[in-house]
Amino acid sequence: MFENLTDRLSDTIKRLRGQGRLTEDNIKDALRDVRMALLEADVALPVVRTFINSVKERAVGQEVLKSLTPGQALVKVVRDELMAVMGEACESLDLSVTPPAVVLMAGLQGSGKTTSVAKLARFLKERQKKTVLVASCDIYRPAAIDQLETLAKEVGVEFFPSNASQSAVSIAHGAIDHAKKRILDVVIVDTAGRLHIDDEMMAEIKDVHSAIEPVETLFVVDSMTGQDAANTAKAFNDTLPLTGVVLTKTDGDARGGAALSIRQITGKPIKFLGIGEKTNALEAFHPDRVASRILGMGDVLSLVEEAERTVDRKEAEKLASKLHKGKGFNLEDFRTQIQQMQKMGGVTSLMDKMPGMGNVPDEVKNQVDDKGMGRLEAIINSMTPHERQFPHIIKGSRKRRIAAGSGTQVQDVNRLLKQFTQMQKMMKKMSKGGLGKMLKGLKGGMPPKLPF
Repeated sequence: MFENLTDRLSDTIKRLRGQGRLTEDNIKDALRDVRMALLEADVALPVVRTFINSVKERAVGQEVLKSLTPGQALVKVVRDELMAVMGEACESLDLSVTPPAVVLMAGLQGSGKTTSVAKLARFLKERQKKTVLVASCDIYRPAAIDQLETLAKEVGVEFFPSNASQSAVSIAHGAIDHAKKRILDVVIVDTAGRLHIDDEMMAEIKDVHSAIEPVETLFVVDSMTGQDAANTAKAFNDTLPLTGVVLTKTDGDARGGAALSIRQITGKPIKFLGIGEKTNALEAFHPDRVASRILGMGDVLSLVEEAERTVDRKEAEKLASKLHKGKGFNLEDFRTQIQQMQKMGGVTSLMDKMPGMGNVPDEVKNQVDDKGMGRLEAIINSMTPHERQFPHIIKGSRKRRIAAGSGTQVQDVNRLLKQFTQMQKMMKKMSKGGLGKMLKGLKGGMPPKLPF
């Protein structure tokens, strides 16, 4: 997300940093570039105008022009204004009510609403230790009810059964009564979607809303629709009291216009980002972290939080102990590292959060993708335990067997073994002289070409 905007802003800021001092003229030129970058990112025009005017007002003042490092001062101004556009802080769900807390999910058909219900249920269960019940009021699409039941089983939360012969209001009431009897913390109610906002849809969801009085009413919207996402959310908010927005499919959106438009157009905060298809691909929306990502500064806090949640400490300690004792790093260990990375959202997600990725050439970024990581794992899985333990024995006939077993080519196996050898050398340096020695060995450059 934000790749195009990040590239454009990074180029603009780099040029400003090269200036001996900033003047109103070169700031004006830079802001023209920023305006074009925002419009190309499909940010709504009123939002662009407000943003540019705010940055200009601060940029030509004492704060920037009199600064010892004017380029950096301008970056801070841009970051602060990005945060102001998206909301100053992360706004979490307000579940501080007598249980069960009811969350109503609304959205158009195809926005990823039902999947978002399951993602949110998993998020609350795993990160906030809540007991959750999900229910579907989509009486027009029985398949949506079946889909939610399947997803509920996958994420390990309770599902309240419903069918097309019931009314949406009776299903919602039944789910809440069931949750009260079971003493559950949260009920998430999925509602019917439409291809567009119509009177019938709004009347039904208003009836459900007034009947159950949810503590949170979240509008689920597809980020790929750009500023239309903000306009749709506004139209919905005009007839229903939304408390927040869930922005889906952000992993496929290189522009990011919706994220920058929604808060200002609707007055409602983005509370969650859908960052992939899997049920764990939901993250809380932190405006400060997203602003840093847009400016190519990465998002180290989210990276650390993700690592703390997903990395297997026992496995990490086991590998550290093994290296410390001088035992070699083998392909079993390499496979474990690949699996840990995939648990953290994949290599693409990690790169998105790493500082300085904007300075990495596109040809290097394009070498790396999550399908390639899966291919690496398939190649290692196709080896025998003995081969994983002693990779040096893998020669011609073994390579052909491994390639055939993993559905890859012999050259893919060769590339994996070459990459593994490089990783093995790094691990050996780490075990002997620590991270500092390893970094010195890299000489500040990028690692060799990746095999995926």
